Amino acid sequence: MSPLERLKRMVEESIRLKDQFFGEQGEKVLATARLLVEVFQAGGKVLIFGNGGSAADAQHLAAEFVNRFQVERPPLAALALTTDTSILTAVANDYDFKQVFAKQVRALGRPGDLAWGISTSGNSPNVVAGLDTARELSMKTLALSGGDGGPVAAAAEMALTVPSRNTPRVQEVHITIGHVLCDLVDFLLFPEKFEG
Repeated sequence: MSPLERLKRMVEESIRLKDQFFGEQGEKVLATARLLVEVFQAGGKVLIFGNGGSAADAQHLAAEFVNRFQVERPPLAALALTTDTSILTAVANDYDFKQVFAKQVRALGRPGDLAWGISTSGNSPNVVAGLDTARELSMKTLALSGGDGGPVAAAAEMALTVPSRNTPRVQEVHITIGHVLCDLVDFLLFPEKFEG
């Protein structure tokens, strides 16, 4: 196989997986956007977390909500629980890495807020613990996962699962889901920004 053939294969696989996911779960994505809108309209905040590439996605999506996505609008309350190295290393050192998100959810989350866990495998114990803690606090819960969803999807009231175990392809669909949700939230909250 040539490098160009490999490139084409990767791109085709990514496109095929996105097409499959949104074809099968488009209504669920729209329901998720409405859930986020409900949280923001009630004055709640969104706490987003994951490991590795999913940590980067958490930061990326929190920035889209707090700053702006594509239209000028007021900031929306979102926070990535992956950015404070002092908290992350203190909890991992003094307790256990499994607790790095759960401790922050317990400190920052309130009933009506939303905890959004991201895991490409669906098996991340610290993401599960964060979602479990959120449910204890009467928070809403959302998971992005891959494969069969795993314990991460099972821990959330709303789960969007990409049907693949290929980590890069799952990550590509996850960030597309995130961008679609950002756009839909803006569209639903600020329809006047999209007129004309």
